[in-house]
Amino acid sequence: MATTTHADGVIDSDILIDAMNGIVDAITFLEEQQGTKVQISIVSAMELIAGCRNKTEMRELQKFFQRCTLLPITATVSQTAFQLMELFYLSHGLILPDALIAATSMEHNLKLYTRNTRHFRMIPELKVNQPY
Repeated sequence: MATTTHADGVIDSDILIDAMNGIVDAITFLEEQQGTKVQISIVSAMELIAGCRNKTEMRELQKFFQRCTLLPITATVSQTAFQLMELFYLSHGLILPDALIAATSMEHNLKLYTRNTRHFRMIPELKVNQPY
């Protein structure tokens, strides 16, 4: 089977959760990223921490984070997320974590890899890709 090459991008929480739950497509997608560090928003990292049920899961997650570049919430990300919320909260139900993740991708001019494209497709400046 040929390996699909994906451009650098920010990996959304849903794909990371799929991989942690053993979804083969998500695991394969993350393995394809091994040439570079997996890039995730610090917001996604916090969402994953909030999903840990015990210390063993937390240790496994911390090991995974060593393979990642955690992209911080900067002043620019905050301001962009604020603008996205103003534009898309009422019309499309954009929620705060998704606004921050989208703004992070936009600041770094990176594609956002997500299964939940409907959460982001209304943002014209954001490049969104559903990898599986």
